[in-house]
Amino acid sequence: MVILKRSIALLVILLLPINLLVDIPDINAAKVPLKDIARIQSKIKIPLLGYGLVVGLEGTGDSKGTIFTIQSLNNMMERMGITLPEDKVKVKNVAAVMVTSEVTPLEQVGGRIDVTVSSLGDASSLEGGMLLLTPLSAPTGEVIAWAQGPVSTGGFNAQGGGGDQVSNNYTLVGRVPSGGLIERRYPIPIDQNVIRVQLEMPDYTTADRLSKVVRDSVEGCRVEASSEKVVNIYPDDDSLSSGEMIALISRIENLEVETSTPARIVVNEKTGTIVAGANVSVDAIALAHGNLTVEIKSQPVISQPTPFSKGETVNTGDSEVSVSEEIARMVYLEESTRISDLARALNAIGATPRDIISILQALKKAGALHAELIII
Repeated sequence: MVILKRSIALLVILLLPINLLVDIPDINAAKVPLKDIARIQSKIKIPLLGYGLVVGLEGTGDSKGTIFTIQSLNNMMERMGITLPEDKVKVKNVAAVMVTSEVTPLEQVGGRIDVTVSSLGDASSLEGGMLLLTPLSAPTGEVIAWAQGPVSTGGFNAQGGGGDQVSNNYTLVGRVPSGGLIERRYPIPIDQNVIRVQLEMPDYTTADRLSKVVRDSVEGCRVEASSEKVVNIYPDDDSLSSGEMIALISRIENLEVETSTPARIVVNEKTGTIVAGANVSVDAIALAHGNLTVEIKSQPVISQPTPFSKGETVNTGDSEVSVSEEIARMVYLEESTRISDLARALNAIGATPRDIISILQALKKAGALHAELIII
Protein backbone atom coordinates (compact mmCIF):
# COMPACT_ATOMS: atom_id res chain seq x y z
CA MET A 1 0.00 0.00 0.00
CA VAL A 2 1.35 3.37 -1.00
CA ILE A 3 0.06 6.65 0.46
CA LEU A 4 0.97 9.91 -1.25
CA LYS A 5 0.27 13.12 0.65
CA ARG A 6 0.54 16.47 -1.06
CA SER A 7 0.10 19.85 0.60
CA ILE A 8 -1.85 22.45 -1.31
CA ALA A 9 -1.30 26.11 -0.42
CA LEU A 10 -3.12 28.99 -2.10
CA LEU A 11 -1.91 32.51 -1.45
CA VAL A 12 -3.68 35.63 -2.64
CA ILE A 13 -2.01 38.98 -2.03
CA LEU A 14 -4.73 41.44 -1.12
CA LEU A 15 -2.62 44.49 -0.36
CA LEU A 16 0.95 45.46 -1.08
CA PRO A 17 1.51 48.92 0.39
CA ILE A 18 4.72 50.84 -0.27
CA ASN A 19 5.81 53.07 2.61
CA LEU A 20 9.13 54.89 2.73
CA LEU A 21 10.01 55.95 6.27
CA VAL A 22 13.26 57.41 7.60
CA ASP A 23 14.94 56.14 10.78
CA ILE A 24 12.49 53.32 11.46
CA PRO A 25 13.29 51.88 14.91
CA ASP A 26 14.71 48.36 14.83
CA ILE A 27 12.20 45.98 16.38
CA ASN A 28 14.87 43.46 17.25
CA ALA A 29 17.31 46.02 18.65
CA ALA A 30 18.94 45.10 21.95
CA LYS A 31 21.83 46.55 23.88
CA VAL A 32 24.54 43.98 24.49
CA PRO A 33 28.20 44.21 25.58
CA LEU A 34 30.57 44.75 22.69
CA LYS A 35 32.57 41.61 23.52
CA ASP A 36 29.45 39.47 22.87
CA ILE A 37 29.09 40.61 19.25
CA ALA A 38 32.66 41.38 18.19
CA ARG A 39 36.28 40.36 18.63
CA ILE A 40 39.35 42.44 19.27
CA GLN A 41 42.16 41.75 16.79
CA SER A 42 44.38 40.24 19.47
CA LYS A 43 41.71 37.57 20.09
CA ILE A 44 42.08 36.07 16.62
CA LYS A 45 42.55 32.31 16.98
CA ILE A 46 45.02 30.44 14.80
CA PRO A 47 44.20 26.74 14.19
CA LEU A 48 46.89 24.15 14.88
CA LEU A 49 47.05 20.68 13.39
CA GLY A 50 49.18 17.60 14.01
CA TYR A 51 49.33 13.84 13.45
CA GLY A 52 50.15 11.54 16.34
CA LEU A 53 49.70 8.17 18.04
CA VAL A 54 47.64 7.23 21.07
CA VAL A 55 49.04 4.20 22.91
CA GLY A 56 47.99 2.16 25.92
CA LEU A 57 44.58 1.17 24.57
CA GLU A 58 42.96 -2.02 25.82
CA GLY A 59 42.65 -3.80 22.48
CA THR A 60 40.51 -0.99 21.02
CA GLY A 61 43.13 0.43 18.67
CA ASP A 62 43.50 0.21 14.91
CA SER A 63 43.46 -3.09 13.06
CA LYS A 64 46.31 -4.58 11.03
CA GLY A 65 44.66 -3.23 7.90
CA THR A 66 45.41 0.36 8.95
CA ILE A 67 48.74 0.66 7.14
CA PHE A 68 49.60 4.24 8.18
CA THR A 69 49.38 3.29 11.89
CA ILE A 70 51.85 0.44 11.39
CA GLN A 71 54.21 2.65 9.38
CA SER A 72 54.05 5.42 12.00
CA LEU A 73 54.80 2.98 14.80
CA ASN A 74 57.73 1.47 12.87
CA ASN A 75 59.16 4.92 12.10
CA MET A 76 58.95 5.93 15.76
CA MET A 77 60.66 2.73 16.91
CA GLU A 78 63.42 3.17 14.30
CA ARG A 79 64.16 6.65 15.65
CA MET A 80 64.66 4.95 19.00
CA GLY A 81 67.09 2.46 17.48
CA ILE A 82 64.71 -0.48 17.29
CA THR A 83 63.97 -2.17 13.96
CA LEU A 84 60.92 -4.43 13.71
CA PRO A 85 59.64 -6.53 10.80
CA GLU A 86 56.44 -4.93 9.54
CA ASP A 87 54.50 -8.20 9.44
CA LYS A 88 55.18 -8.79 13.15
CA VAL A 89 53.85 -5.44 14.37
CA LYS A 90 50.46 -5.48 16.14
CA VAL A 91 48.65 -2.20 16.64
CA LYS A 92 45.53 -3.24 18.54
CA ASN A 93 46.69 -1.10 21.47
CA VAL A 94 47.68 1.85 19.24
CA ALA A 95 45.52 4.34 17.32
CA ALA A 96 46.49 6.99 14.77
CA VAL A 97 44.87 10.35 15.56
CA MET A 98 44.64 13.90 14.29
CA VAL A 99 45.47 16.45 16.97
CA THR A 100 43.91 19.93 16.80
CA SER A 101 44.04 23.08 18.90
CA GLU A 102 43.98 26.89 18.69
CA VAL A 103 46.27 29.71 19.85
CA THR A 104 46.09 33.49 19.83
CA PRO A 105 48.96 35.82 18.84
CA LEU A 106 49.29 36.90 22.48
CA GLU A 107 49.98 33.41 23.83
CA GLN A 108 53.31 33.35 25.63
CA VAL A 109 56.06 30.78 25.09
CA GLY A 110 55.72 28.07 27.71
CA GLY A 111 51.97 28.51 28.05
CA ARG A 112 49.56 25.60 28.05
CA ILE A 113 46.59 24.96 25.74
CA ASP A 114 43.98 22.23 25.50
CA VAL A 115 44.16 19.84 22.56
CA THR A 116 41.61 17.56 20.90
CA VAL A 117 42.44 14.13 19.48
CA SER A 118 40.27 12.37 16.88
CA SER A 119 40.63 8.81 15.63
CA LEU A 120 41.94 8.55 12.08
CA GLY A 121 41.79 4.77 11.54
CA ASP A 122 39.30 2.09 12.58
CA ALA A 123 39.88 2.12 16.34
CA SER A 124 36.77 1.42 18.42
CA SER A 125 37.71 3.63 21.39
CA LEU A 126 40.43 6.03 22.64
CA GLU A 127 39.43 5.51 26.27
CA GLY A 128 42.39 5.25 28.63
CA GLY A 129 44.97 6.06 25.95
CA MET A 130 48.07 8.26 26.12
CA LEU A 131 48.92 10.73 23.35
CA LEU A 132 52.60 10.56 22.45
CA LEU A 133 54.63 13.70 21.78
CA THR A 134 53.07 15.35 18.70
CA PRO A 135 54.13 18.57 16.91
CA LEU A 136 51.31 21.04 16.20
CA SER A 137 51.76 23.26 13.14
CA ALA A 138 50.13 26.50 12.05
CA PRO A 139 48.68 26.89 8.52
CA THR A 140 52.10 28.16 7.42
CA GLY A 141 53.66 24.82 8.42
CA GLU A 142 55.66 26.27 11.32
CA VAL A 143 55.59 24.19 14.51
CA ILE A 144 53.99 26.34 17.21
CA ALA A 145 53.37 23.83 20.01
CA TRP A 146 53.89 20.25 21.16
CA ALA A 147 51.17 18.02 22.61
CA GLN A 148 51.35 15.01 24.94
CA GLY A 149 49.32 13.55 27.77
CA PRO A 150 46.47 11.23 28.82
CA VAL A 151 43.32 11.32 26.68
CA SER A 152 39.99 11.97 28.36
CA THR A 153 36.94 10.82 26.37
CA GLY A 154 34.23 11.35 28.99
CA GLY A 155 32.66 7.98 28.25
CA PHE A 156 33.25 4.25 27.92
CA ASN A 157 32.76 1.43 25.44
CA ALA A 158 32.43 -2.13 26.81
CA GLN A 159 32.01 -5.26 24.71
CA GLY A 160 31.04 -8.78 25.72
CA GLY A 161 32.16 -12.10 24.27
CA GLY A 162 28.78 -12.74 22.66
CA GLY A 163 28.81 -9.52 20.70
CA ASP A 164 26.95 -7.49 23.32
CA GLN A 165 28.10 -3.90 23.59
CA VAL A 166 27.41 -1.07 26.03
CA SER A 167 28.65 2.44 25.25
CA ASN A 168 28.33 5.82 26.92
CA ASN A 169 29.06 9.01 24.97
CA TYR A 170 31.39 9.13 21.96
CA THR A 171 34.79 7.59 22.60
CA LEU A 172 36.57 8.20 19.27
CA VAL A 173 37.20 11.88 20.08
CA GLY A 174 38.90 12.97 23.29
CA ARG A 175 40.70 15.90 24.88
CA VAL A 176 44.02 16.36 26.60
CA PRO A 177 43.47 19.24 29.05
CA SER A 178 46.51 21.54 29.11
CA GLY A 179 48.26 18.94 26.97
CA GLY A 180 49.79 21.45 24.54
CA LEU A 181 53.01 23.32 25.31
CA ILE A 182 53.58 26.50 23.29
CA GLU A 183 57.06 26.57 21.78
CA ARG A 184 56.88 29.91 19.94
CA ARG A 185 54.44 32.74 19.33
CA TYR A 186 52.64 32.87 16.03
CA PRO A 187 54.23 35.62 13.92
CA ILE A 188 51.15 37.64 12.99
CA PRO A 189 51.62 41.39 12.52
CA ILE A 190 49.64 43.44 15.05
CA ASP A 191 49.57 47.21 14.99
CA GLN A 192 49.99 48.24 18.62
CA ASN A 193 48.69 51.75 17.84
CA VAL A 194 45.22 50.64 16.77
CA ILE A 195 42.49 48.59 18.41
CA ARG A 196 40.75 46.73 15.61
CA VAL A 197 37.22 45.52 16.43
CA GLN A 198 35.70 42.88 14.13
CA LEU A 199 31.93 42.27 14.20
CA GLU A 200 30.92 38.62 14.10
CA MET A 201 27.79 39.51 12.09
CA PRO A 202 28.75 42.25 9.59
CA ASP A 203 26.19 45.05 9.52
CA TYR A 204 26.56 48.71 8.53
CA THR A 205 24.04 49.94 11.09
CA THR A 206 25.68 48.11 13.97
CA ALA A 207 29.14 49.30 12.88
CA ASP A 208 27.89 52.91 12.80
CA ARG A 209 26.27 52.58 16.22
CA LEU A 210 29.44 51.00 17.61
CA SER A 211 31.50 53.94 16.32
CA LYS A 212 29.16 56.46 17.94
CA VAL A 213 29.14 54.63 21.30
CA VAL A 214 32.95 54.46 21.45
CA ARG A 215 33.27 58.08 20.32
CA ASP A 216 30.85 59.29 23.00
CA SER A 217 32.06 57.05 25.84
CA VAL A 218 35.85 56.90 25.47
CA GLU A 219 37.92 60.07 25.44
CA GLY A 220 41.26 60.40 23.70
CA CYS A 221 40.43 58.09 20.81
CA ARG A 222 39.70 58.51 17.12
CA VAL A 223 37.14 56.05 15.77
CA GLU A 224 36.79 54.99 12.15
CA ALA A 225 34.49 52.34 10.69
CA SER A 226 36.41 50.99 7.70
CA SER A 227 33.69 48.53 6.61
CA GLU A 228 30.50 46.87 7.80
CA LYS A 229 32.67 44.39 9.72
CA VAL A 230 35.69 46.33 11.04
CA VAL A 231 35.85 49.38 13.31
CA ASN A 232 39.30 50.85 14.02
CA ILE A 233 39.99 52.72 17.27
CA TYR A 234 43.13 54.89 17.32
CA PRO A 235 44.31 56.11 20.76
CA ASP A 236 45.56 59.72 20.61
CA ASP A 237 48.47 58.75 22.85
CA ASP A 238 50.62 56.29 20.86
CA SER A 239 52.94 55.71 23.82
CA LEU A 240 50.49 53.81 26.03
CA SER A 241 52.03 51.06 28.12
CA SER A 242 50.76 47.49 27.85
CA GLY A 243 48.83 47.89 31.09
CA GLU A 244 47.16 51.09 29.90
CA MET A 245 46.27 49.46 26.57
CA ILE A 246 44.71 46.47 28.38
CA ALA A 247 42.65 48.81 30.57
CA LEU A 248 41.47 50.70 27.48
CA ILE A 249 40.50 47.49 25.66
CA SER A 250 38.67 46.26 28.77
CA ARG A 251 36.65 49.47 28.91
CA ILE A 252 35.82 49.31 25.20
CA GLU A 253 34.74 45.67 25.12
CA ASN A 254 32.26 46.24 27.98
CA LEU A 255 30.48 49.11 26.23
CA GLU A 256 26.86 48.30 25.42
CA VAL A 257 25.91 48.56 21.76
CA GLU A 258 22.45 48.46 20.22
CA THR A 259 22.54 45.74 17.60
CA SER A 260 20.71 45.68 14.30
CA THR A 261 20.17 42.36 12.62
CA PRO A 262 18.47 41.86 9.24
CA ALA A 263 15.20 39.98 9.04
CA ARG A 264 16.04 36.34 8.43
CA ILE A 265 14.26 33.01 8.44
CA VAL A 266 16.51 29.95 8.55
CA VAL A 267 14.99 26.67 7.37
CA ASN A 268 16.46 23.18 7.69
CA GLU A 269 14.46 20.99 5.30
CA LYS A 270 16.20 17.83 6.49
CA THR A 271 14.87 18.13 10.04
CA GLY A 272 11.89 20.44 9.52
CA THR A 273 13.42 23.10 11.78
CA ILE A 274 12.40 26.74 11.28
CA VAL A 275 14.04 29.66 13.11
CA ALA A 276 12.76 33.18 12.49
CA GLY A 277 13.71 36.56 13.89
CA ALA A 278 11.14 38.74 15.65
CA ASN A 279 11.35 41.55 13.06
CA VAL A 280 10.17 39.43 10.12
CA SER A 281 7.01 40.97 8.63
CA VAL A 282 4.35 39.78 6.19
CA ASP A 283 2.01 41.81 4.01
CA ALA A 284 -1.74 41.37 4.14
CA ILE A 285 -2.58 37.95 2.74
CA ALA A 286 -5.39 35.44 2.45
CA LEU A 287 -4.07 31.91 2.74
CA ALA A 288 -5.85 28.63 2.08
CA HIS A 289 -4.21 25.38 3.05
CA GLY A 290 -5.43 21.83 2.64
CA ASN A 291 -4.10 18.28 2.19
CA LEU A 292 -4.61 15.92 -0.71
CA THR A 293 -4.12 12.25 0.18
CA VAL A 294 -3.76 9.56 -2.48
CA GLU A 295 -4.00 5.98 -1.20
CA ILE A 296 -3.00 3.05 -3.40
CA LYS A 297 -3.80 -0.47 -2.21
CA SER A 298 -2.25 -3.42 -4.01
CA GLN A 299 -3.64 -6.94 -3.53
CA PRO A 300 -1.66 -9.93 -4.85
CA VAL A 301 -3.54 -12.15 -7.34
CA ILE A 302 -2.27 -15.65 -8.11
CA SER A 303 -3.23 -17.08 -11.51
CA GLN A 304 -2.75 -20.86 -11.83
CA PRO A 305 -3.19 -22.98 -14.95
CA THR A 306 -5.69 -25.83 -15.11
CA PRO A 307 -4.44 -29.30 -14.10
CA PHE A 308 -2.26 -31.10 -16.66
CA SER A 309 -1.95 -27.96 -18.81
CA LYS A 310 1.34 -26.41 -20.04
CA GLY A 311 0.66 -23.03 -18.47
CA GLU A 312 2.67 -21.42 -15.62
CA THR A 313 1.64 -19.90 -12.31
CA VAL A 314 1.65 -16.11 -12.59
CA ASN A 315 1.74 -13.65 -9.69
CA THR A 316 -0.07 -10.43 -10.57
CA GLY A 317 -1.42 -7.53 -8.58
CA ASP A 318 -4.73 -5.72 -8.43
CA SER A 319 -4.48 -2.04 -7.44
CA GLU A 320 -7.19 0.10 -5.89
CA VAL A 321 -6.71 3.86 -5.87
CA SER A 322 -8.65 6.24 -3.62
CA VAL A 323 -8.29 9.99 -3.30
CA SER A 324 -9.41 12.12 -0.36
CA GLU A 325 -9.02 15.89 -0.16
CA GLU A 326 -9.39 17.95 2.99
CA ILE A 327 -11.43 21.11 2.95
CA ALA A 328 -9.05 24.05 2.61
CA ARG A 329 -8.97 26.22 5.72
CA MET A 330 -8.71 29.93 5.04
CA VAL A 331 -6.95 32.46 7.24
CA TYR A 332 -6.59 36.22 6.73
CA LEU A 333 -3.70 38.28 8.09
CA GLU A 334 -3.58 42.05 8.30
CA GLU A 335 -0.73 44.01 6.72
CA SER A 336 2.59 44.26 8.57
CA THR A 337 1.82 41.01 10.36
CA ARG A 338 4.68 39.70 12.48
CA ILE A 339 6.03 36.18 12.12
CA SER A 340 4.58 35.27 15.52
CA ASP A 341 1.06 36.02 14.22
CA LEU A 342 1.75 34.01 11.08
CA ALA A 343 3.00 31.07 13.16
CA ARG A 344 -0.15 31.11 15.30
CA ALA A 345 -2.35 31.25 12.20
CA LEU A 346 -0.53 28.32 10.56
CA ASN A 347 -0.77 26.28 13.74
CA ALA A 348 -4.49 27.01 13.85
CA ILE A 349 -5.03 25.42 10.42
CA GLY A 350 -2.91 22.40 11.37
CA ALA A 351 0.10 23.04 9.14
CA THR A 352 3.08 20.79 9.85
CA PRO A 353 6.68 22.13 9.89
CA ARG A 354 7.23 20.89 6.34
CA ASP A 355 3.98 22.51 5.23
CA ILE A 356 5.12 25.78 6.82
CA ILE A 357 8.41 25.57 4.89
CA SER A 358 6.48 25.31 1.61
CA ILE A 359 4.19 28.18 2.63
CA LEU A 360 7.15 30.40 3.53
CA GLN A 361 8.75 29.71 0.15
CA ALA A 362 5.50 30.61 -1.59
CA LEU A 363 5.21 33.81 0.48
CA LYS A 364 8.74 34.79 -0.48
CA LYS A 365 8.06 34.07 -4.15
CA ALA A 366 4.91 36.20 -4.02
CA GLY A 367 6.83 39.09 -2.47
CA ALA A 368 4.72 39.14 0.70
CA LEU A 369 7.47 37.93 3.05
CA HIS A 370 9.91 40.68 4.00
CA ALA A 371 12.88 38.66 5.18
CA GLU A 372 15.85 36.75 3.84
CA LEU A 373 14.91 33.09 3.52
CA ILE A 374 17.95 30.89 4.13
CA ILE A 375 17.63 27.16 3.43
CA ILE A 376 20.35 24.92 4.89
